[in-house]
Amino acid sequence: MTSDQIHIQKPEDVDVPIADEHVSKEWGSDYLAEVIRDLDLRYIALNPGASFRGLHDSLVNFLGNRNPQMLLCLHEEHAVSMAHGYAKVTGRPMGAFVHSNVGLMHATAAIFNAWCDRVPLMVFGATGTVDANTRRPWIEWIHTAQDQGALVRDYTKWDAQPASVPAAAEALYRARLITMTPPCAPVYINFPNDVQEAKVDQPMTLPTRADFAAPTAGVPAEHELDALVNLLSKARKPLILMGRVSRDPADWDRRVALAERLQAQVLTDLRVGAAFPTDHALHAAKPVLLFAGAGAEVLREADLVISLDWIDVAGAISAAWGKGATPPIVHVSVDQHLHRGWSMDHQGLPKTVMHWLADPDQTVAMLLAKTASAPKHSTVWGAPARGFEPLAAPQDVPLTVRDLARCLRHELQHTQPCLIRLPLGWSAEHYPIQDPLNYLGSDGGGTIGAGPGMAVGAALALRDHHPERLPVAVLGDGDFMMGNQAIWTAVRYGIPLLVVVCNNRSFYNDEIHQERVAMQRKRPVQNKRIGMHIGGPLIDLAAIGRAQGAHGIGPVTTGTVLAQALQDGISRVRQGQVVVIDAQVEPGYDSAVGNALKDLSK
Repeated sequence: MTSDQIHIQKPEDVDVPIADEHVSKEWGSDYLAEVIRDLDLRYIALNPGASFRGLHDSLVNFLGNRNPQMLLCLHEEHAVSMAHGYAKVTGRPMGAFVHSNVGLMHATAAIFNAWCDRVPLMVFGATGTVDANTRRPWIEWIHTAQDQGALVRDYTKWDAQPASVPAAAEALYRARLITMTPPCAPVYINFPNDVQEAKVDQPMTLPTRADFAAPTAGVPAEHELDALVNLLSKARKPLILMGRVSRDPADWDRRVALAERLQAQVLTDLRVGAAFPTDHALHAAKPVLLFAGAGAEVLREADLVISLDWIDVAGAISAAWGKGATPPIVHVSVDQHLHRGWSMDHQGLPKTVMHWLADPDQTVAMLLAKTASAPKHSTVWGAPARGFEPLAAPQDVPLTVRDLARCLRHELQHTQPCLIRLPLGWSAEHYPIQDPLNYLGSDGGGTIGAGPGMAVGAALALRDHHPERLPVAVLGDGDFMMGNQAIWTAVRYGIPLLVVVCNNRSFYNDEIHQERVAMQRKRPVQNKRIGMHIGGPLIDLAAIGRAQGAHGIGPVTTGTVLAQALQDGISRVRQGQVVVIDAQVEPGYDSAVGNALKDLSK
């Protein structure tokens, strides 16, 4: 372990079952547990339920609760959110078990988030026996549905309810292939109780993961690449919109190399993870949440736009050009494979001269090769991007979101942080993003309450795969209050994590909407906090952390005190602890963020 790695005190004795040397493979769920292990799922997060009691027993008593290890959660939404956060770091699925129809109902918001965020995720459910004559009275009737998958079918990529052990094994392998094939999204498999608890009298031979080749991702054709190279040769103001791309460091380096070769300006999106260094000279404006100000101005000047799976190209076009003429726009994305009528998460249909159903990062690699001999533009178009302000010591003044960002940057400067989550009003211009794991993006679906679970799942992946990284989640107080029970899971399983609650004592985004409506109707703007303000009594957020075994600090209200709290918190996380800091900030957003959100609320 290097000096900058976190000292992990992994509680290996948590939930270690008593070994039974006489256990044999004789139940349907034993065979399915072996298949689940073969899927390379290291963990399954769950809130327990009788509907999957057979599989639960097999995971514990047949597999020994290792590979996968079950992680107990206090709510199904946390279980799925944990798997979501894990996938954002690793790019691989984690499992989540939800109990029957009622557990699936609890999990739906988290599944929708993962759908919108395009991450791989395997959700497992269960139901009472298919044969109604064999159901237990009452409970198996109210917890059984004719078509359980219908609850989530519009925001999962595939679902199944297999009626036999071989069919269930095939469904598991198919589900992994589907969830891992871009565009990635959750899958759901519902195991009937009678399949799990079937006695297997004759040994079964089931397939393995090696029997199923993964599909090959699509790439642009040679003539399409040639056509784009021709457009680039004529462009003097090329712009790249870096959207949903991989966290692979080699892909990161190729994206930087392509921008530098083309002398293209770059914009990035706070809704997705780190895609390009925001302190690079070619990063034209600070990361955008909504196109306004400098970002829209840069886009308006461009004479060629390449979108690498940008979330909302149509919205960007509208912000820059309205209904006017646009320059050539090339959109590289396979996302339309998921577009359907129930949800509008696909956004508007953009006007494009080329639309390639291709992997963005493979396209970048091919484009680099195609342009290797192209002459480099002699000058960079547009004004140089304004650099980030110099590091400055925290001040003894009341905290704003801007001060919090500055203070966090100052105290994290000697660490390798991974910002797992950031609140809606984050001051992106005060905190540079410099590598693929520096920032993981938002929850995808814009819900409230997923943040703590996602933070724990991401911290778990960092603990196992990137122990040099300091996991930091900056959560809104509303988000924290809805999902704070996930902190208990982090403490129980020794998952180091620093949570900073950006506590403005309000559901502040909705205050902006109420302010806008009041101004339009010439009514008292001062009433905007009614029904929004989380105060009277104030909630002791640090105590909530302490109640679950974490170290709680706060409330802190000034920059100097926050700096001391962060120093203490960072030291404790390095020792393997979970820390919750209640940072009380003044209500309000920075002007750029506030103006963009006010435009959205019109």
